[in-house]
Amino acid sequence: MATGLVWTFGGGDITIFEVSLLPGKGGLTMTGNLGEVMQESAQAALSYVRSRADDFGVPSDDFENYDIHVHVPEGAVPKEGPSAGITLAIAMISALTERKIRHEFGMTGEITLRGKVLPIGGVKEKVMAARRANLKNIILPAHNQKDLVDIPKKALRGVNVHLVDDMQQVIDLVLLEPPAEGRKRDAKKRDQDDEDDEDQAADDV
Repeated sequence: MATGLVWTFGGGDITIFEVSLLPGKGGLTMTGNLGEVMQESAQAALSYVRSRADDFGVPSDDFENYDIHVHVPEGAVPKEGPSAGITLAIAMISALTERKIRHEFGMTGEITLRGKVLPIGGVKEKVMAARRANLKNIILPAHNQKDLVDIPKKALRGVNVHLVDDMQQVIDLVLLEPPAEGRKRDAKKRDQDDEDDEDQAADDV
């Protein structure tokens, strides 16, 4: 789960983005009343993640053997716009690598296929929403630095604003180290393979 900063007709708000992996054939399912542009952002985020799978230590066959389900709660509320790109990407990377996300971070930013982070709108409203939610760390596109002057200094007190222009910076800020014992998914597969080998050996005897 990753915390995104979003703009709504009622002002800024925070939204949780959930990603789960399910045994399947590499499909992408998106639920939560997501608009077309946000769905396109999810597709772009997934393409970025797949392009860097080796860097993340994710076997390529994961994308063939698992379906990815993206869900944004409060399905009665329509959700639209490209600014969820980095939030979607970090949630996908977390699910695939089993690296946990630092939940004291809220983030917003559009992502390109190469992992560049593009500017977004509604910065003031999103920062104020993060402040109301007591988030101590906010990730914004570097190109939006100029928009910070419109925010009262009092609202930024005690808040760390991290300006990024590449998805790798988001990963370095937000993701914890990989689990020392490796991914549970891999351990389960090894155990299953061992059981299959033992069964085969018994049959051969």
